[in-house]
Amino acid sequence: MTMKTTLMGAAAAVAMMTGATTAVADSHELTVAYFLEWPMPFQFAKVQGTYEEALGKTINWVSFDTGTAMSAAMASGDVHISVSQGIPPFVVAASAGQDIQVIDVAVSYAENDNCVVSSGLEIDAASAGELAGKKVAVPLGTAAHYGFLRQMDHFGVDLASLEVVDMAPADGAAALAQSQVDMACGWGGALRRMKEHGNVLLTGAEKEALGILVFDATTAPANFVAENPDVVAKFLAVTAKANAAWNDGSMTAEMLPVIAQDAGMDEDATAETMATFVFPSVEDQLAASWLGGNAQTFMKGVADVFVESGSIPSANDSYEGNVNTGPLAAAGSM
Repeated sequence: MTMKTTLMGAAAAVAMMTGATTAVADSHELTVAYFLEWPMPFQFAKVQGTYEEALGKTINWVSFDTGTAMSAAMASGDVHISVSQGIPPFVVAASAGQDIQVIDVAVSYAENDNCVVSSGLEIDAASAGELAGKKVAVPLGTAAHYGFLRQMDHFGVDLASLEVVDMAPADGAAALAQSQVDMACGWGGALRRMKEHGNVLLTGAEKEALGILVFDATTAPANFVAENPDVVAKFLAVTAKANAAWNDGSMTAEMLPVIAQDAGMDEDATAETMATFVFPSVEDQLAASWLGGNAQTFMKGVADVFVESGSIPSANDSYEGNVNTGPLAAAGSM
């Protein structure tokens, strides 16, 4: 199956579910999606039961492999909030007609999402054209997919010359280790394992210089946010306080082992991963550089790249309506 067919199929499936269901929260329960091997401050609050205390609800935490799966779960009503969903899978779903919204910036991580070329090929930025004809593992519709498309465009590698296989990052890392693929793309723990068997073509700073931003958002179905603004605001307030405690270093020693265990990682790997993460404050998120305008513009750019590559049939005229800063603004005063 081709990259174009797979991603368009995923978008169509989400659109079908969106038309049939909505996310409805039980008055006493909330289901929240997150990633394993993706350590973040919110996980300290998750383990401590801080969210339950603040919301007065039982929270069902469900781990996912990709942001596209998160979109599908929100479309079916199985998930009410997704933490750290990549912007590309969010854009794919929104472009397919799913009424979902970004409600905060979860993390920025240009160094922690990339593609790795097998060391046996000895291909670097100067010889990237030699990737033509190679087999690549890419988690379609994700931030890694977007970064892959932008990098191949930058290096002038014809997508049609590549054999692209849709693989979750963990599977891509295993395939690269076993020489089943020539390049793999992913993030987090899977990316660290990929680097044991190859090299990146561009560093995070080099990608940012090309305008390849990499950040995740906390997202939710628009109807859920509209019907539960206080619940969403309280959830974001807990997240913001956990981020602040991590950012100022006041609780790093206490938080690190808890986050590592919850993420399914050892402490050294967790510290190494989080050192490449940026967790913007509420004030920063509400500024023009993030949710005050730039994020919406970036979403449009992502969608246009996917349309140009033939990965999705069309983009929205604007993604302004897919960002809702109301609950985050309320959280900032809690």
